Amino acid sequence: MKRNYTITNTTKEERIKISNEALAISIIHGQELTYETKKLVSEYIDGKIDISSIFSSLN
Repeated sequence: MKRNYTITNTTKEERIKISNEALAISIIHGQELTYETKKLVSEYIDGKIDISSIFSSLN
C-alpha cells in the first residue's frame, strides 16, 4: 500500500513520526543532516511545505 505523505493527508504527529523515521535511516547510513535540511524538515512538520518541495530544493 502506497503511503501519502502530503500535508493535507497527514497530521502534525504523523509528520513528526515520518521525519523521525527518515532521520533514523540517514543516521544508519552515516549521513548527518545539514542545517538547511533540518530547517526544511521543521517546515514540513509545521505544515508549511510539502515533501515534494523539500526534494526540489535539495536538487
